Amino acid sequence: MALLVTAPVEPGTTYGRRWAALVVLCLSVLIGVMTNTSLIVAAPDMTVDLGLSSQQLQWIIDAYTIPYAALMLLMGSIGDKYSRRGMLLTGLALFAAGAVLGSLVDTAAWVVAARAVMGTAASMIMPATLSLLVATFPKRERAVAITIWTATTGLAIAVGPLVAGWLLRDHGWASTFLINVPIALVSMVAALALVPPSKAHTTQRLDLPGGALSVIAVASLVYMIIEGPRHGWHASAVIAGVIAAITAAAFVACELRHPNPMLDVRKFRSRAFAGANLAVMLFFLAAFGSIYYVTQHLQFVLGYDALSTGVRLLPLAGAVFAGSAITGVLTPRLGLRAMVVAGMAVGTLALVILTRVDSESGYGAFVWPLILLGLAIGLSVSPATDTIMDAFPERLLGVGGAVNDTSIELGGTLGIAIFGSVLASNYRDQIAPHIAGGLPAAAADTAKDSIGGALIVAEKIGHAGMPEQAAQLVSAADAAFAHAVSHTSLIASIMLAVGTVAVAVLLPGRRRPAADAMPDVAKETVSVG
Repeated sequence: MALLVTAPVEPGTTYGRRWAALVVLCLSVLIGVMTNTSLIVAAPDMTVDLGLSSQQLQWIIDAYTIPYAALMLLMGSIGDKYSRRGMLLTGLALFAAGAVLGSLVDTAAWVVAARAVMGTAASMIMPATLSLLVATFPKRERAVAITIWTATTGLAIAVGPLVAGWLLRDHGWASTFLINVPIALVSMVAALALVPPSKAHTTQRLDLPGGALSVIAVASLVYMIIEGPRHGWHASAVIAGVIAAITAAAFVACELRHPNPMLDVRKFRSRAFAGANLAVMLFFLAAFGSIYYVTQHLQFVLGYDALSTGVRLLPLAGAVFAGSAITGVLTPRLGLRAMVVAGMAVGTLALVILTRVDSESGYGAFVWPLILLGLAIGLSVSPATDTIMDAFPERLLGVGGAVNDTSIELGGTLGIAIFGSVLASNYRDQIAPHIAGGLPAAAADTAKDSIGGALIVAEKIGHAGMPEQAAQLVSAADAAFAHAVSHTSLIASIMLAVGTVAVAVLLPGRRRPAADAMPDVAKETVSVG
Protein backbone atom coordinates (compact mmCIF):
# COMPACT_ATOMS: atom_id res chain seq x y z
CA MET A 1 0.00 0.00 0.00
CA ALA A 2 1.46 3.37 -1.04
CA LEU A 3 2.30 5.83 1.72
CA LEU A 4 0.91 8.76 -0.27
CA VAL A 5 -2.21 8.97 -2.41
CA THR A 6 -1.22 10.48 -5.75
CA ALA A 7 -4.03 9.40 -8.07
CA PRO A 8 -7.48 11.01 -8.18
CA VAL A 9 -10.68 9.02 -7.94
CA GLU A 10 -11.72 8.20 -11.49
CA PRO A 11 -15.39 8.53 -12.47
CA GLY A 12 -17.26 5.28 -12.07
CA THR A 13 -14.75 3.84 -9.57
CA THR A 14 -14.93 3.52 -5.79
CA TYR A 15 -12.01 4.62 -3.61
CA GLY A 16 -11.29 1.94 -1.00
CA ARG A 17 -10.10 4.23 1.78
CA ARG A 18 -12.84 6.83 1.41
CA TRP A 19 -14.14 6.44 4.99
CA ALA A 20 -10.65 6.97 6.40
CA ALA A 21 -10.38 10.04 4.17
CA LEU A 22 -13.66 11.29 5.65
CA VAL A 23 -12.16 11.08 9.14
CA VAL A 24 -9.32 13.36 7.98
CA LEU A 25 -11.74 15.84 6.42
CA CYS A 26 -13.89 15.89 9.57
CA LEU A 27 -10.80 16.45 11.73
CA SER A 28 -9.95 19.46 9.56
CA VAL A 29 -13.50 20.80 9.98
CA LEU A 30 -13.27 20.31 13.74
CA ILE A 31 -10.46 22.83 14.25
CA GLY A 32 -12.02 25.35 11.87
CA VAL A 33 -15.21 25.57 13.94
CA MET A 34 -13.78 24.70 17.36
CA THR A 35 -11.38 27.64 17.41
CA ASN A 36 -14.32 30.07 17.46
CA THR A 37 -16.43 28.35 20.11
CA SER A 38 -13.41 27.80 22.37
CA LEU A 39 -12.73 31.54 22.34
CA ILE A 40 -16.07 32.16 24.07
CA VAL A 41 -14.75 30.27 27.11
CA ALA A 42 -11.18 31.60 26.90
CA ALA A 43 -12.23 35.25 26.53
CA PRO A 44 -12.44 36.09 30.27
CA ASP A 45 -8.88 34.84 30.95
CA MET A 46 -7.59 36.60 27.85
CA THR A 47 -9.32 39.84 28.87
CA VAL A 48 -7.73 39.85 32.33
CA ASP A 49 -4.25 38.81 31.15
CA LEU A 50 -3.99 41.28 28.26
CA GLY A 51 -6.10 44.03 29.86
CA LEU A 52 -8.46 44.05 26.90
CA SER A 53 -11.20 46.59 26.43
CA SER A 54 -14.54 45.30 25.19
CA GLN A 55 -13.74 46.77 21.76
CA GLN A 56 -10.37 44.99 21.60
CA LEU A 57 -12.00 41.69 22.55
CA GLN A 58 -14.61 42.12 19.84
CA TRP A 59 -11.91 42.75 17.26
CA ILE A 60 -10.13 39.56 18.33
CA ILE A 61 -13.37 37.70 17.60
CA ASP A 62 -14.14 39.57 14.38
CA ALA A 63 -10.60 39.31 12.97
CA TYR A 64 -11.31 35.62 12.37
CA THR A 65 -14.86 36.01 11.11
CA ILE A 66 -14.36 38.68 8.43
CA PRO A 67 -11.62 37.05 6.31
CA TYR A 68 -13.15 33.62 6.87
CA ALA A 69 -16.50 34.65 5.41
CA ALA A 70 -15.13 37.01 2.75
CA LEU A 71 -12.53 34.73 1.17
CA MET A 72 -14.38 31.40 1.00
CA LEU A 73 -15.86 31.77 -2.49
CA LEU A 74 -12.53 32.87 -3.95
CA MET A 75 -10.57 30.12 -2.19
CA GLY A 76 -13.10 27.50 -3.25
CA SER A 77 -12.77 28.60 -6.87
CA ILE A 78 -8.96 28.56 -6.75
CA GLY A 79 -9.02 25.09 -5.20
CA ASP A 80 -11.32 23.84 -7.97
CA LYS A 81 -8.95 25.03 -10.68
CA TYR A 82 -5.56 24.07 -9.23
CA SER A 83 -5.91 21.55 -6.38
CA ARG A 84 -8.55 21.01 -3.72
CA ARG A 85 -6.22 18.91 -1.60
CA GLY A 86 -3.46 21.47 -2.10
CA MET A 87 -5.80 24.18 -0.83
CA LEU A 88 -6.63 22.03 2.21
CA LEU A 89 -2.96 21.43 3.00
CA THR A 90 -2.08 25.11 2.55
CA GLY A 91 -4.94 26.10 4.83
CA LEU A 92 -3.92 23.63 7.54
CA ALA A 93 -0.30 24.83 7.44
CA LEU A 94 -1.37 28.48 7.64
CA PHE A 95 -3.81 27.68 10.43
CA ALA A 96 -1.04 26.04 12.47
CA ALA A 97 1.23 29.04 11.88
CA GLY A 98 -1.48 31.45 13.02
CA ALA A 99 -2.14 29.33 16.12
CA VAL A 100 1.57 29.36 17.05
CA LEU A 101 1.68 33.14 16.57
CA GLY A 102 -1.42 33.60 18.73
CA SER A 103 0.09 31.55 21.56
CA LEU A 104 3.32 33.56 21.64
CA VAL A 105 2.13 37.17 21.50
CA ASP A 106 1.15 39.37 24.43
CA THR A 107 -0.63 42.35 22.91
CA ALA A 108 -4.15 42.75 21.55
CA ALA A 109 -2.91 43.88 18.13
CA TRP A 110 -0.86 40.72 17.61
CA VAL A 111 -3.67 38.46 18.78
CA VAL A 112 -5.92 40.19 16.24
CA ALA A 113 -3.28 39.54 13.56
CA ALA A 114 -3.00 35.87 14.55
CA ARG A 115 -6.76 35.42 14.44
CA ALA A 116 -6.88 37.07 11.00
CA VAL A 117 -4.30 34.57 9.74
CA MET A 118 -6.36 31.70 11.17
CA GLY A 119 -9.56 33.08 9.61
CA THR A 120 -7.85 33.27 6.22
CA ALA A 121 -6.68 29.68 6.67
CA ALA A 122 -10.18 28.53 7.62
CA SER A 123 -11.52 30.03 4.38
CA MET A 124 -9.21 27.60 2.56
CA ILE A 125 -9.96 24.57 4.75
CA MET A 126 -13.74 24.54 4.97
CA PRO A 127 -14.72 24.63 1.25
CA ALA A 128 -11.92 22.18 0.45
CA THR A 129 -13.20 19.59 2.93
CA LEU A 130 -16.71 19.54 1.47
CA SER A 131 -15.55 19.55 -2.16
CA LEU A 132 -13.06 16.71 -1.49
CA LEU A 133 -15.80 14.74 0.24
CA VAL A 134 -18.10 14.99 -2.77
CA ALA A 135 -15.25 14.20 -5.18
CA THR A 136 -14.19 11.13 -3.16
CA PHE A 137 -17.52 9.45 -2.45
CA PRO A 138 -19.81 7.83 -5.00
CA LYS A 139 -23.26 9.37 -5.28
CA ARG A 140 -24.98 6.51 -3.44
CA GLU A 141 -22.90 7.17 -0.29
CA ARG A 142 -22.57 10.92 -0.51
CA ALA A 143 -25.61 11.78 1.64
CA VAL A 144 -24.28 9.63 4.50
CA ALA A 145 -20.82 11.21 4.24
CA ILE A 146 -22.30 14.73 4.26
CA THR A 147 -24.40 13.79 7.29
CA ILE A 148 -21.24 12.81 9.18
CA TRP A 149 -19.50 16.00 8.01
CA THR A 150 -22.44 18.09 9.26
CA ALA A 151 -22.53 16.23 12.58
CA THR A 152 -18.86 17.09 13.06
CA THR A 153 -19.71 20.78 12.66
CA GLY A 154 -22.31 20.44 15.42
CA LEU A 155 -19.87 18.48 17.56
CA ALA A 156 -17.29 21.25 17.26
CA ILE A 157 -19.76 23.78 18.69
CA ALA A 158 -19.80 21.84 21.97
CA VAL A 159 -16.27 20.41 21.94
CA GLY A 160 -14.62 23.83 21.61
CA PRO A 161 -15.74 25.07 25.06
CA LEU A 162 -15.03 21.64 26.58
CA VAL A 163 -11.45 21.49 25.31
CA ALA A 164 -10.84 25.13 26.20
CA GLY A 165 -12.20 24.59 29.71
CA TRP A 166 -9.98 21.54 30.23
CA LEU A 167 -6.90 23.45 29.09
CA LEU A 168 -7.65 26.55 31.15
CA ARG A 169 -7.68 24.56 34.39
CA ASP A 170 -3.88 24.20 34.29
CA HIS A 171 -2.74 26.48 31.48
CA GLY A 172 -3.24 30.01 30.21
CA TRP A 173 -5.41 31.16 27.31
CA ALA A 174 -2.48 30.67 24.90
CA SER A 175 -3.01 26.91 25.19
CA THR A 176 -6.36 27.27 23.39
CA PHE A 177 -4.38 28.42 20.36
CA LEU A 178 -1.67 25.76 20.64
CA ILE A 179 -4.10 22.84 20.82
CA ASN A 180 -4.84 23.44 17.13
CA VAL A 181 -1.25 22.84 16.05
CA PRO A 182 -0.98 19.05 16.57
CA ILE A 183 -4.47 18.55 15.09
CA ALA A 184 -3.50 20.55 11.99
CA LEU A 185 -0.19 18.69 11.57
CA VAL A 186 -1.81 15.27 11.97
CA SER A 187 -4.49 16.28 9.46
CA MET A 188 -1.84 17.36 6.94
CA VAL A 189 0.05 14.08 7.13
CA ALA A 190 -3.14 12.03 7.05
CA ALA A 191 -4.49 14.02 4.09
CA LEU A 192 -1.42 13.17 2.02
CA ALA A 193 -1.80 9.50 2.92
CA LEU A 194 -5.57 9.10 2.66
CA VAL A 195 -7.29 11.91 0.75
CA PRO A 196 -7.06 11.61 -3.05
CA PRO A 197 -6.02 14.73 -4.98
CA SER A 198 -8.78 16.46 -6.87
CA LYS A 199 -9.25 19.34 -9.26
CA ALA A 200 -11.49 20.27 -12.16
CA HIS A 201 -10.41 19.43 -15.69
CA THR A 202 -10.85 22.83 -17.24
CA THR A 203 -8.77 25.32 -19.19
CA GLN A 204 -11.05 28.24 -18.38
CA ARG A 205 -9.60 31.19 -16.52
CA LEU A 206 -10.51 32.12 -12.99
CA ASP A 207 -13.24 34.71 -12.62
CA LEU A 208 -10.99 37.20 -10.86
CA PRO A 209 -13.34 40.22 -11.14
CA GLY A 210 -16.14 38.17 -9.60
CA GLY A 211 -13.77 36.89 -6.91
CA ALA A 212 -12.63 40.40 -5.99
CA LEU A 213 -16.19 41.73 -5.86
CA SER A 214 -17.32 38.80 -3.69
CA VAL A 215 -14.53 39.45 -1.19
CA ILE A 216 -15.40 43.15 -0.87
CA ALA A 217 -19.16 42.53 -0.74
CA VAL A 218 -19.06 39.80 1.91
CA ALA A 219 -16.40 41.54 4.03
CA SER A 220 -18.43 44.78 4.03
CA LEU A 221 -21.64 42.92 4.78
CA VAL A 222 -20.13 41.02 7.71
CA TYR A 223 -18.56 44.20 9.10
CA MET A 224 -21.94 45.97 8.91
CA ILE A 225 -23.69 43.02 10.60
CA ILE A 226 -21.14 43.09 13.42
CA GLU A 227 -20.84 46.83 13.97
CA GLY A 228 -24.41 48.03 13.37
CA PRO A 229 -26.29 46.20 16.15
CA ARG A 230 -23.39 46.44 18.59
CA HIS A 231 -22.42 50.11 18.43
CA GLY A 232 -25.36 51.69 16.65
CA TRP A 233 -25.64 52.64 13.01
CA HIS A 234 -22.80 55.14 12.97
CA ALA A 235 -20.90 56.25 9.87
CA SER A 236 -18.59 53.23 9.48
CA ALA A 237 -21.46 50.71 9.68
CA VAL A 238 -23.59 52.68 7.22
CA ILE A 239 -20.67 53.11 4.80
CA ALA A 240 -19.94 49.38 5.02
CA GLY A 241 -23.60 48.66 4.21
CA VAL A 242 -23.51 50.95 1.18
CA ILE A 243 -20.29 49.33 -0.07
CA ALA A 244 -21.81 45.87 0.45
CA ALA A 245 -24.93 46.81 -1.54
CA ILE A 246 -22.98 48.37 -4.42
CA THR A 247 -20.43 45.56 -4.72
CA ALA A 248 -23.11 42.86 -4.35
CA ALA A 249 -25.06 44.41 -7.24
CA ALA A 250 -21.84 44.65 -9.27
CA PHE A 251 -21.07 41.00 -8.45
CA VAL A 252 -24.48 39.85 -9.68
CA ALA A 253 -24.12 41.88 -12.89
CA CYS A 254 -20.59 40.54 -13.42
CA GLU A 255 -21.59 36.92 -12.88
CA LEU A 256 -24.59 37.17 -15.22
CA ARG A 257 -22.37 38.40 -18.05
CA HIS A 258 -19.20 36.39 -17.41
CA PRO A 259 -18.71 33.39 -19.74
CA ASN A 260 -17.33 31.31 -16.85
CA PRO A 261 -18.78 32.82 -13.65
CA MET A 262 -17.36 31.85 -10.29
CA LEU A 263 -20.92 31.55 -8.97
CA ASP A 264 -23.83 31.42 -11.37
CA VAL A 265 -26.34 33.50 -9.42
CA ARG A 266 -29.19 32.02 -11.50
CA LYS A 267 -29.00 29.06 -9.15
CA PHE A 268 -30.85 31.13 -6.56
CA ARG A 269 -33.92 30.96 -8.79
CA SER A 270 -34.14 27.32 -7.74
CA ARG A 271 -36.50 26.93 -4.80
CA ALA A 272 -34.54 23.97 -3.46
CA PHE A 273 -31.19 25.76 -3.65
CA ALA A 274 -32.41 29.06 -2.20
CA GLY A 275 -34.44 27.33 0.51
CA ALA A 276 -31.57 25.08 1.54
CA ASN A 277 -29.19 28.05 1.89
CA LEU A 278 -31.77 29.98 3.91
CA ALA A 279 -32.32 26.98 6.19
CA VAL A 280 -28.57 26.52 6.82
CA MET A 281 -28.15 30.23 7.59
CA LEU A 282 -31.11 30.29 9.99
CA PHE A 283 -29.98 27.17 11.82
CA PHE A 284 -26.54 28.54 12.56
CA LEU A 285 -28.02 31.94 13.43
CA ALA A 286 -30.03 30.16 16.13
CA ALA A 287 -27.23 27.80 17.18
CA PHE A 288 -24.35 30.28 17.51
CA GLY A 289 -26.57 33.04 18.87
CA SER A 290 -28.11 30.88 21.60
CA ILE A 291 -24.82 29.20 22.54
CA TYR A 292 -23.36 32.71 22.91
CA TYR A 293 -25.75 33.67 25.70
CA VAL A 294 -26.35 30.21 27.20
CA THR A 295 -22.61 29.86 27.79
CA GLN A 296 -22.52 33.23 29.57
CA HIS A 297 -25.46 32.23 31.77
CA LEU A 298 -23.79 28.97 32.76
CA GLN A 299 -20.57 30.76 33.66
CA PHE A 300 -21.70 34.05 35.16
CA VAL A 301 -25.09 33.25 36.70
CA LEU A 302 -24.75 29.58 37.62
CA GLY A 303 -21.05 29.93 38.43
CA TYR A 304 -19.63 27.02 36.43
CA ASP A 305 -15.97 27.18 35.50
CA ALA A 306 -14.79 26.82 31.91
CA LEU A 307 -14.47 23.02 31.97
CA SER A 308 -17.81 22.48 33.72
CA THR A 309 -19.46 24.76 31.15
CA GLY A 310 -17.99 22.73 28.31
CA VAL A 311 -19.20 19.48 29.85
CA ARG A 312 -22.71 20.88 30.17
CA LEU A 313 -22.83 21.70 26.47
CA LEU A 314 -22.20 18.07 25.50
CA PRO A 315 -25.92 17.16 25.27
CA LEU A 316 -26.05 19.38 22.19
CA ALA A 317 -23.23 17.42 20.52
CA GLY A 318 -24.81 14.06 21.32
CA ALA A 319 -28.16 15.23 19.99
CA VAL A 320 -26.55 16.39 16.72
CA PHE A 321 -25.31 12.85 16.10
CA ALA A 322 -28.69 11.38 17.04
CA GLY A 323 -30.47 13.76 14.69
CA SER A 324 -27.98 12.97 11.92
CA ALA A 325 -28.65 9.25 12.30
CA ILE A 326 -32.40 9.84 12.14
CA THR A 327 -32.20 12.07 9.05
CA GLY A 328 -30.08 9.50 7.24
CA VAL A 329 -33.00 7.05 7.52
CA LEU A 330 -35.96 9.39 7.09
CA THR A 331 -34.86 11.89 4.44
CA PRO A 332 -34.96 9.35 1.57
CA ARG A 333 -38.49 8.40 2.66
CA LEU A 334 -40.01 11.75 3.62
CA GLY A 335 -38.06 14.16 1.42
CA LEU A 336 -36.10 17.36 1.90
CA ARG A 337 -38.89 19.73 2.90
CA ALA A 338 -40.35 17.47 5.58
CA MET A 339 -37.01 16.95 7.32
CA VAL A 340 -35.78 20.54 7.11
CA VAL A 341 -39.07 22.06 8.27
CA ALA A 342 -39.41 19.48 11.07
CA GLY A 343 -35.89 20.29 12.26
CA MET A 344 -36.58 24.02 12.20
CA ALA A 345 -39.77 23.50 14.19
CA VAL A 346 -37.82 21.52 16.81
CA GLY A 347 -35.21 24.30 16.94
CA THR A 348 -37.95 26.88 17.46
CA LEU A 349 -39.34 24.80 20.32
CA ALA A 350 -35.89 24.76 21.95
CA LEU A 351 -35.79 28.57 21.90
CA VAL A 352 -39.37 28.81 23.22
CA ILE A 353 -38.40 26.68 26.24
CA LEU A 354 -35.50 29.05 26.93
CA THR A 355 -37.99 31.91 27.36
CA ARG A 356 -38.91 30.32 30.73
CA VAL A 357 -35.44 30.95 32.18
CA ASP A 358 -35.35 33.16 35.28
CA SER A 359 -32.93 33.93 38.10
CA GLU A 360 -33.95 30.75 39.95
CA SER A 361 -33.35 28.44 36.98
CA GLY A 362 -30.65 25.81 37.32
CA TYR A 363 -28.84 23.80 34.68
CA GLY A 364 -31.92 21.63 34.21
CA ALA A 365 -33.65 24.53 32.45
CA PHE A 366 -31.03 24.36 29.70
CA VAL A 367 -30.69 20.62 29.15
CA TRP A 368 -33.77 20.10 26.98
CA PRO A 369 -33.21 23.21 24.86
CA LEU A 370 -29.65 22.06 24.17
CA ILE A 371 -30.82 18.56 23.25
CA LEU A 372 -33.61 19.86 21.02
CA LEU A 373 -31.32 22.36 19.31
CA GLY A 374 -28.73 19.66 18.60
CA LEU A 375 -31.44 17.31 17.33
CA ALA A 376 -32.74 20.06 15.04
CA ILE A 377 -29.29 20.68 13.54
CA GLY A 378 -28.78 16.96 12.97
CA LEU A 379 -32.18 16.52 11.34
CA SER A 380 -32.00 19.39 8.89
CA VAL A 381 -28.56 20.71 8.06
CA SER A 382 -27.17 17.63 6.30
CA PRO A 383 -30.05 17.26 3.78
CA ALA A 384 -29.86 21.02 3.14
CA THR A 385 -26.09 20.79 2.59
CA ASP A 386 -26.55 17.79 0.29
CA THR A 387 -29.03 19.82 -1.76
CA ILE A 388 -26.61 22.75 -2.05
CA MET A 389 -23.72 20.54 -3.17
CA ASP A 390 -25.93 18.64 -5.62
CA ALA A 391 -26.60 21.92 -7.43
CA PHE A 392 -22.97 22.19 -8.59
CA PRO A 393 -21.19 20.25 -11.33
CA GLU A 394 -17.94 18.46 -10.51
CA ARG A 395 -15.78 21.32 -11.74
CA LEU A 396 -17.33 23.72 -9.19
CA LEU A 397 -17.41 21.59 -6.03
CA GLY A 398 -15.14 24.01 -4.17
CA VAL A 399 -17.49 26.89 -4.95
CA GLY A 400 -20.41 24.73 -3.79
CA GLY A 401 -18.68 24.07 -0.48
CA ALA A 402 -17.92 27.77 -0.17
CA VAL A 403 -21.58 28.73 -0.73
CA ASN A 404 -22.67 26.32 2.00
CA ASP A 405 -19.98 27.50 4.42
CA THR A 406 -20.70 31.16 3.70
CA SER A 407 -24.34 30.54 4.67
CA ILE A 408 -23.09 28.94 7.90
CA GLU A 409 -20.77 31.84 8.70
CA LEU A 410 -23.28 34.57 7.84
CA GLY A 411 -25.84 32.82 10.04
CA GLY A 412 -23.44 32.53 12.96
CA THR A 413 -22.34 36.15 12.60
CA LEU A 414 -25.92 37.39 12.43
CA GLY A 415 -26.89 35.30 15.45
CA ILE A 416 -24.13 36.61 17.69
CA ALA A 417 -24.54 40.20 16.48
CA ILE A 418 -28.34 40.39 16.69
CA PHE A 419 -28.90 38.30 19.81
CA GLY A 420 -25.83 39.78 21.50
CA SER A 421 -27.20 43.28 20.91
CA VAL A 422 -30.69 42.35 22.17
CA LEU A 423 -29.18 40.62 25.21
CA ALA A 424 -26.95 43.57 26.12
CA SER A 425 -29.71 46.14 25.65
CA ASN A 426 -32.23 44.23 27.76
CA TYR A 427 -29.64 43.53 30.46
CA ARG A 428 -28.85 47.25 30.72
CA ASP A 429 -32.52 48.16 30.95
CA GLN A 430 -33.14 45.59 33.68
CA ILE A 431 -30.15 46.35 35.91
CA ALA A 432 -30.18 50.14 35.60
CA PRO A 433 -32.93 50.77 38.21
CA HIS A 434 -31.10 48.57 40.77
CA ILE A 435 -27.84 50.52 40.64
CA ALA A 436 -29.13 54.05 40.03
CA GLY A 437 -27.48 56.34 42.56
CA GLY A 438 -25.96 53.44 44.48
CA LEU A 439 -22.60 53.26 42.73
CA PRO A 440 -20.00 55.74 41.49
CA ALA A 441 -20.52 56.64 37.82
CA ALA A 442 -17.56 54.58 36.54
CA ALA A 443 -18.57 51.51 38.54
CA ALA A 444 -22.20 51.86 37.45
CA ASP A 445 -21.15 52.04 33.79
CA THR A 446 -19.04 48.88 34.21
CA ALA A 447 -21.89 47.03 35.92
CA LYS A 448 -24.33 48.04 33.16
CA ASP A 449 -21.93 47.11 30.37
CA SER A 450 -22.08 43.34 31.04
CA ILE A 451 -22.79 40.81 33.76
CA GLY A 452 -19.07 40.08 33.87
CA GLY A 453 -18.46 43.73 34.64
CA ALA A 454 -21.11 43.68 37.36
CA LEU A 455 -19.43 40.70 39.05
CA ILE A 456 -16.07 42.47 38.98
CA VAL A 457 -17.62 45.56 40.61
CA ALA A 458 -19.34 43.36 43.20
CA GLU A 459 -16.04 41.68 44.04
CA LYS A 460 -14.37 45.05 44.58
CA ILE A 461 -17.25 46.21 46.79
CA GLY A 462 -16.96 43.03 48.83
CA HIS A 463 -13.23 43.52 49.30
CA ALA A 464 -13.94 47.08 50.41
CA GLY A 465 -15.92 45.75 53.37
CA MET A 466 -19.45 46.00 52.00
CA PRO A 467 -20.56 42.38 51.55
CA GLU A 468 -24.29 43.12 51.69
CA GLN A 469 -24.09 45.65 48.86
CA ALA A 470 -21.96 43.23 46.86
CA ALA A 471 -24.50 40.44 47.31
CA GLN A 472 -27.33 42.76 46.27
CA LEU A 473 -25.46 43.72 43.10
CA VAL A 474 -24.80 40.08 42.22
CA SER A 475 -28.46 39.22 42.78
CA ALA A 476 -29.61 42.15 40.64
CA ALA A 477 -27.15 41.25 37.86
CA ASP A 478 -28.24 37.59 37.89
CA ALA A 479 -31.92 38.55 37.66
CA ALA A 480 -31.25 41.11 34.93
CA PHE A 481 -29.23 38.67 32.85
CA ALA A 482 -31.76 35.85 33.27
CA HIS A 483 -34.51 38.21 32.10
CA ALA A 484 -32.32 39.19 29.14
CA VAL A 485 -31.82 35.52 28.23
CA SER A 486 -35.58 34.95 28.32
CA HIS A 487 -36.30 38.07 26.26
CA THR A 488 -33.59 37.28 23.70
CA SER A 489 -34.86 33.71 23.36
CA LEU A 490 -38.34 35.08 22.62
CA ILE A 491 -36.97 37.25 19.82
CA ALA A 492 -34.90 34.32 18.52
CA SER A 493 -37.86 31.94 18.55
CA ILE A 494 -39.99 34.41 16.61
CA MET A 495 -37.26 34.85 14.01
CA LEU A 496 -36.76 31.11 13.58
CA ALA A 497 -40.52 30.49 13.45
CA VAL A 498 -40.92 33.06 10.67
CA GLY A 499 -37.92 31.53 8.92
CA THR A 500 -39.48 28.08 9.22
CA VAL A 501 -42.59 29.26 7.42
CA ALA A 502 -40.48 30.93 4.72
CA VAL A 503 -38.42 27.77 4.16
CA ALA A 504 -41.57 25.61 4.10
CA VAL A 505 -43.01 27.81 1.35
CA LEU A 506 -39.73 28.01 -0.55
CA LEU A 507 -38.67 24.35 -0.61
CA PRO A 508 -40.33 22.13 -3.22
CA GLY A 509 -42.55 19.22 -2.26
CA ARG A 510 -41.41 15.64 -2.01
CA ARG A 511 -39.22 15.02 -5.00
CA ARG A 512 -35.51 14.68 -5.43
CA PRO A 513 -33.93 18.08 -4.61
CA ALA A 514 -31.85 18.11 -7.80
CA ALA A 515 -35.00 17.77 -9.87
CA ASP A 516 -35.81 21.39 -9.10
CA ALA A 517 -33.60 22.22 -12.03
CA MET A 518 -31.16 25.09 -12.07
CA PRO A 519 -32.42 27.59 -14.66
CA ASP A 520 -30.03 28.18 -17.54
CA VAL A 521 -27.35 26.04 -15.92
CA ALA A 522 -26.34 22.72 -17.37
CA LYS A 523 -25.85 20.00 -14.78
CA GLU A 524 -22.73 18.76 -16.48
CA THR A 525 -20.44 16.16 -14.99
CA VAL A 526 -16.74 16.84 -15.40
CA SER A 527 -14.18 14.26 -14.40
CA VAL A 528 -12.14 14.90 -11.30
CA GLY A 529 -8.43 14.93 -11.58
